[in-house]
Amino acid sequence: MRCSTLTIALALLAGVPAGAAGQVPTPADHFGFAVGAEGKLANWENLTSYYEALARTSDRVAVDTLGPTTRGRPFVMLTITSPGNHARLSELHGIQRQLADPRTVEGSEQLERLLDQGRTVVMITHAIHSTEVGSAQSAAKLAHRLASSDDDKVREILDNVILLQIPSLNPDGTQWVNDFYNEHVGTEFEGRAQPWLYHFYTGHDNNRDWYTFYQNETQHTVRAQNAWHPQIVHDIHQMGGSGARIFFPPYIDPIEPNVDPGLMAAVNQLGAYMAAELTSQGKKGVVINAIYDGFHPGRAYMHYHGGARILSETASARLATTVDVPRETVRGGREYEASESAWNFPWPWEGGEWGLPDIVEYQYSGAMALLTNAAKNRRFWLENFYRVNERAVGGWDDWPAAWVIPAEQENRVGVQSVLRILTMGDVEVRRAESSFDAGGTEYPAGSHVVLMRQPYAGFAQTLLVEQEYPDMREFPGGPPKRPYDVTAHTLPLLMGIEAAALESEPQVALSGPIGVQGVTYELPASLSGGDAPRVGMYKGYQEPMIAGWTRWMFDRHEMRYDSLHDARIRAGALADDYDVLIFQSQADRSISQGNPPGSLPEQYTGGIGEEGRAAVREFVESGGRLVVMEEASDFAIGLFGLDVGNPVQGLSNTDFYVPGSILRVDLANDPLSSGYDGSTAAWYWRSSRAFSVNDDRVDVVGTYNQDNPVVAGWILGPERLAGQPALLRARIGQGEVILFGFQPNYRGQSIVTWPLLFNAISGGRLIG
Repeated sequence: MRCSTLTIALALLAGVPAGAAGQVPTPADHFGFAVGAEGKLANWENLTSYYEALARTSDRVAVDTLGPTTRGRPFVMLTITSPGNHARLSELHGIQRQLADPRTVEGSEQLERLLDQGRTVVMITHAIHSTEVGSAQSAAKLAHRLASSDDDKVREILDNVILLQIPSLNPDGTQWVNDFYNEHVGTEFEGRAQPWLYHFYTGHDNNRDWYTFYQNETQHTVRAQNAWHPQIVHDIHQMGGSGARIFFPPYIDPIEPNVDPGLMAAVNQLGAYMAAELTSQGKKGVVINAIYDGFHPGRAYMHYHGGARILSETASARLATTVDVPRETVRGGREYEASESAWNFPWPWEGGEWGLPDIVEYQYSGAMALLTNAAKNRRFWLENFYRVNERAVGGWDDWPAAWVIPAEQENRVGVQSVLRILTMGDVEVRRAESSFDAGGTEYPAGSHVVLMRQPYAGFAQTLLVEQEYPDMREFPGGPPKRPYDVTAHTLPLLMGIEAAALESEPQVALSGPIGVQGVTYELPASLSGGDAPRVGMYKGYQEPMIAGWTRWMFDRHEMRYDSLHDARIRAGALADDYDVLIFQSQADRSISQGNPPGSLPEQYTGGIGEEGRAAVREFVESGGRLVVMEEASDFAIGLFGLDVGNPVQGLSNTDFYVPGSILRVDLANDPLSSGYDGSTAAWYWRSSRAFSVNDDRVDVVGTYNQDNPVVAGWILGPERLAGQPALLRARIGQGEVILFGFQPNYRGQSIVTWPLLFNAISGGRLIG
């Protein structure tokens, strides 16, 4: 298995298979059991060795290691196509690169040649969510079929398609989850998920990393996508097990407005084709145009790079253990009712047994249907891809002529982060050679300019513009239609920088496109050196994803901290080792009680218990500092008997609803707000809260803006939040508690509020 040491494009083109050296092994030959067998999971070590065997024995398969995972495992991609296509892979790659950038195509005759000679490039990604165990197994079944079969369908696919298959987007999690399952098969813990995040930092949020590119696994995948710019990316997932058996697009509204209409139409036809194929095979419970919307770019990178992103979601079991779903418990979801036939759900599934064999079969059949469409409609996929990119190069009426990110901004990390995201996302960013005037504003030399007549301008637009999410209701005057994820992703607001849209291209000499930019993270002087506070961060066996994101942020800053498990907190004497304790957003019950006895092996149950609560109380009263965020504020309020409430708790979602938006928080003159000029943007979502205060020990440091707190996204009932406390400091004995009602480290993106968190940890000492 090669490991790329040059550019990712060169590594992919070097991946010519060695040729058939023997009979292609079946998965059963290699693993000792059939893929999808009840109660059997191949782990990542087993799977990677199988892909090596395929590459040794089939001249259709090449395997490359694109780099290491977060925990050092190989991140693998297979290139599967006909031997003839492998022999001319460099030529086919060149054709694809020209179709991806219409500026390089010289007239209609050359375009026709490219469309005649090119191949549909498809990327299929598996197993980003490691407890969705079927996908990593179905990857092996799909690879074997394409590597070994000589039937006409497979030959047509191999001749017309170049498949880039990533058999696990999270190999660390594939290893951990599958090993934990295999260890406990046949015990009372069979089918229980492991009690730690299955991505070291992000857990389930690793598929919300598709525009910030923070994690190694995302970076490897995006580089591979940028090298080839696939016409189609198929992302194979699993969902809850009580409704439809599998979902394909079309997506429900809203669709993010910077996605090309021709691309969305292509997504619709392909998803409907896949649904028709499975239904024609007698597979029940196939739903389209339901559940999942097409708004958030954190899950749909290719929608802004000319490619159709096809999400499939297959119903889950208990990992690899079969479940029996009673008919009366079968439930529908957004835009469909599981017990009723409808245009988008023609053949309901009525309940019964469902297990890993079914999951693998549905996923495998969906992938084969997609590849069949990609092969039969090769010319359509190439031309549609070209036209999408051509319209971007021509510029959209709704887009500005350019964006400018002014030079000499104080928030250097924020500017670097935005530039890194844009350049890693294949956006052409240029540097102004001298100062210039645009729209009456003077911009200094060195300012960065994004000219919007370029192939991936839509990616820049959706990340730089302030979102206005539509107010969508179940019925007039009724409850809101819940977004699948969040409603705002404006990078300048989240990262605390300025970016301006220009009505005309600036009249100034510009550099060529700059390369991918790096970020130098700056740890405040108050948190470094020998006198820095000793920090402990709670890491129980129900660790929330946002805690993992905070560990990631601390590690990027090389900040010293310890991860504190339940046993250490229960042991007490916390002040001997720590000056500050941090509890990220987690329910009081989860912190205190953890996993119930008998649900998992004993070492993973119990929470911090009464002993731990007493230890934290003693720590603060004797002079320690406790920093709590969102849900964890309930833990601190109860622990110290604070007379602090939540005025928006329990409100109907027709009166108050913030599914994930960027708000304005006004800050008092306080050491915690050091470095701010009176206010900041802040992230508010389902676990956030406001405070009501009737306690002399508590000072209000921040409040949600009195006039209209929302800056980007969507909020119903803004008056319920306006003027309410958002950030508190409570004096407890000789110590203090800092309570955040909003999230200061949202998925590593809210750089604008990192200084508030750093100030809270340091006690408000001035940032160096």
